[in-house]
Amino acid sequence: MANTVLGNAMNFLVELGVFEIILPFLLVFTMVFAFLEKTKIYGTEEYRSENDGKIHQVTRKNLNSMTAFVIAFFVVASAQLVSLISEVTSKVVLLIVLVFSFTLTIGAFQKQEKDGFFLNKTWTIIFEVIVFIGIALIFLNSLGWLDKIYAYLQSNWSGEILATVLMMAIFIGFIWYITKDPNPKQEKKKD
Repeated sequence: MANTVLGNAMNFLVELGVFEIILPFLLVFTMVFAFLEKTKIYGTEEYRSENDGKIHQVTRKNLNSMTAFVIAFFVVASAQLVSLISEVTSKVVLLIVLVFSFTLTIGAFQKQEKDGFFLNKTWTIIFEVIVFIGIALIFLNSLGWLDKIYAYLQSNWSGEILATVLMMAIFIGFIWYITKDPNPKQEKKKD
């Protein structure tokens, strides 16, 4: 860090353990708690509102928060998991910045619409696949598996195997293109 006031403040936060303990704890706690709230794994409880007398269904926040708390502490207790989380999240943020920059550049060449700029469905799916592959590669690289996979493929794949896989991919793509429904299915309205 630079020898400035903000640089010294960042060094102090590093020495305090904010980046190695507090932030990973908060990230894991938030993600696990949100997952438990969304999936309602522990079920829901009913309560009657004092204002309007209606019965409301709410998640079991006490169980969800305690589970998220314990899992976050287990993660923070492992230095390997904390370093993995730090490495993966920093690279995923870089991927998000790259996607944003690309979308910003594409948006500069598009016509302004009433609701703004949106990619069509095909480009959205392409971006989702690219981002998924990017995140998978980031995760594999952070675990050190990407080098092992590459070394295995390099030593065990011959030209015949690669040609066979490529030919099968072309055949599957060709069959899918020919057999796909030209008219997208439209949802039927219920009367």
